[in-house]
Order: sequence, then structure tokens, then C-alpha cells
Amino acid sequence: MGERLRVLIVDDQPAVARALSVLFDLHDIPNVVAATPGEALAVASGEPLGAVVQDMNFSPNETSGRDGVELFRRLRERDPAMPIFLITAWASLETAVELVRQGAADYVQKPWDDAKLVATLQDLVRAREAALVGDRQRVELGAARAALDRDHDLRGLVYASPAMHRALALALQVAPSDAPVLLTGPSGAGKERVAEIVQANSRRRAAPFVRVNVGAIPAELMEAELFGAEAGAYTGLKGRRVGHFEAADGGTLFLDEIDSLPLAGQVKLLRVLQGGELLRLGSSRAQKVDVRVLSATNASLPKAIAEGRFREDLYFRLDVVEIRVPGLAERAEDVLPLARHFVAIFAAERGEPLRMNAASEAALLAHPWPGNVRELENRIRRASLLATGVEVTPGDLGLGESADEPPAPLSPQAELERAELLRAIAAEEGNVSRVADRLGISRQALYRRMARLGIELERRPRG
Repeated sequence: MGERLRVLIVDDQPAVARALSVLFDLHDIPNVVAATPGEALAVASGEPLGAVVQDMNFSPNETSGRDGVELFRRLRERDPAMPIFLITAWASLETAVELVRQGAADYVQKPWDDAKLVATLQDLVRAREAALVGDRQRVELGAARAALDRDHDLRGLVYASPAMHRALALALQVAPSDAPVLLTGPSGAGKERVAEIVQANSRRRAAPFVRVNVGAIPAELMEAELFGAEAGAYTGLKGRRVGHFEAADGGTLFLDEIDSLPLAGQVKLLRVLQGGELLRLGSSRAQKVDVRVLSATNASLPKAIAEGRFREDLYFRLDVVEIRVPGLAERAEDVLPLARHFVAIFAAERGEPLRMNAASEAALLAHPWPGNVRELENRIRRASLLATGVEVTPGDLGLGESADEPPAPLSPQAELERAELLRAIAAEEGNVSRVADRLGISRQALYRRMARLGIELERRPRG
């Protein structure tokens, strides 16, 4: 984001305000001072702030903290996520504790501990800056996604991550051309879906789109399957066989697991890419075809070239544009949107409501997803079959502890961490966003911590 966010110091005692300002300057914390609630609200209206450090009393002989409560509430009305740190005297301590329950970041009594105050403020400001950057990126991504939805056919792609957006934007950029595209990334990440999007936004969108899993074709049938065969080209073939290239003539051919193509087939594929001609097995006459080739692999083709299993000249023909589709572990923002999408699909299939609870969402976020989107879909399908009620549990997903088995005992340190987290949840009345803001972590990190410590939020009835 541009300049660093400032901390607003609100105190009517010049000596106190000056001491705090000097302390923050010494620790490179940008700050601004206001002597009254009115000045503080004016500053807060004019710029985004990293945090507010406010006194509890601003009127002569006032010790109840009422002025501080009013300022706190008006600041929260303007910006509910603003971290507000309270400085209080003994007389208004009870009021400060109550404000912490209502969402204040923390409080400290006069005289304060410099080191503790500085460390707390640095953590709050870092979390605030990260949250504002994240908010801005989400808004920008939402606007960019809306523009893509309006102008292109995204084939129902569900995503919320910048990483997937970058891959999608590149796919749409190259879609109108006829250039070969190589899709790389781990198995199950969604390479075929991105290939569909390329085809759906190309000039060939109304022409055939033929999908071929090269790895599933027996080596002895590879050439016939891809390029066709004349009658008698091999035992048992009584008529001409139309290959996948002919079937895709005028359209697009998607070759998945291209690294599985034998060297003899690679030579023929190179001929098609270079001259637009193919030879059916058993024929000596070349045939013209107009096919755009999209290919995909989860293997390293440069490594296959080094090992003599893949032709370098073919690689350069296929890799005119490479689109890397990131694995689900690289785009955690997509996990819950995808999971909810699959839940809706399988709920419709089973004909009754289905939803995930907080524990199941936490388990999904904590899982490393080696099988990527395909694994996520299969786990949601499993849950839709095993769930006995309307809520999906971690056990239904095959993640986390079984509901029938007692959880493993926590270490003493983990028990203390669990107690601290439960206090924060209670203080924020179970509001996940506020708990995450209070702790200075993301919602995903909070869900993972809850899952690790065996904490499940009570689902409240809607309405």
C-alpha cells in the first residue's frame, strides 16, 4: 500500500500525548496526536489509520470513562475493524474491560510498560495494514472477476484466489489466437477446465472440442487413436478408423498427459503442428487438418527431454504459451468457495439440505490437498453420502478425528492456548471475523487453529 498507516494518539494531557508520540517515534511507528474526541474523529475521517490509542477521560474531574466510551463507539461506527487500544486509570478500569468485550483490541493502565505497549501496537498495525491490503485486493479481484464474467464464458469456474485469476486472465488473453497452449500443474488442479475456457472463448467455440487422455491409450493403439488408420492397417481393422485429429478438424484437440505420448507418435504430432498434415496408419497420402492443439501435463517436460523421452522440438511447438494452473495448496482462498459449490451440487442430487459446520470448514482449510480440486470434490461427494443430518462433519469428509473416537489429549501449552482462544471467542460472541481481527490473524488461520485445538463454534439459528 503506499505510505505506512499512522497511529492516532488521543489524550487531553499534552505531557502524556507527547510521551506516547516520542515513544512511537523512537520505534518507527508513524503517529498523529489529537487532544479531544472531536479532533480524533476529524483525523479518523481524513485517512485510514493503523490503530487508535485513546485515553478514557477528556473532561475536567471526569473519571468514569464515559467520554472514552462515546469516542470508542463513534470510532467503531466509522470503522468496525479499527484496532482501538485503551489507556486507563484505575478508576475507569472496569469500563475499559467492558469495552474490550465489545471489541477494543486491549487496554493498559497508567503508568504503562513501554516495551509491551510498543510490541502490541506494532502487531496491531501490521495486522491492520495486512487486512487493508487484503480488503483492497479482494475488491480489485471482485471487480476484475465481474468484468471477466461479463465479457467471457468462464464455464462456471469457481475461484476467489489471485493465483487462479492470473491463470484465467492469461487463458482468456490467448484464447482468440490459434497458438498451441501447454497447461502445466499438479494432477487434479483443473487443467482441463482451463482448456475448456480457452476453447469456449476462441473463434472455434462452435466447432468440435475433442478431449483425449493420452495416458489412457495403450501404446500399440496410440497412432491409430490419434491419427486414424486405413482398413487392414492392423489385425481386426476392417474399415477406415477416424482418429481424434480428424474428429477435431476445424476445432480444438485437448491432449491430456501429453508426456505419455510415445516417440513415434511425437514425430507425427510434430508433423501436424508444423504443416497441418497427418498420415493415417497404413496410408502414404497426407491429409490436411485444421486443429488447434491444447496439451496438458503434470510432469516436467524439460526433465523428460533430458532423459530422452520427449522431443525438444515438439516441446517448443507445444509450449508457445504455457499456463500454469496452481494446486489447491497454493490457493487456499478457493477451498471454501469450491467446497460450498460442491455441497450445493450434491445436496441437490440427494434431494435434501446439506451444509458445512465450522469444524468441517476448519478441517478443509487445514488439509494440504495433495489431490487438489478432484480430491476436494470427491471428499464432498463422500460427505453427501455419509452425512446423517443436514451438517457435514469432519468425519463425513474423512478428515480429522472420528466422531466415535475420543480426541487425543492436548499438551499443557496447547491447553493454555485453547483457553485463551475460547476467551477471545467469548469476548467477540462467536463472531469469527472479529476474533480473527482481535488476534491479528486471517480467518483461515483462525479456522486452522480452532481445528487443531478441537474448538467448534455453536451454529446460531438464522433469522
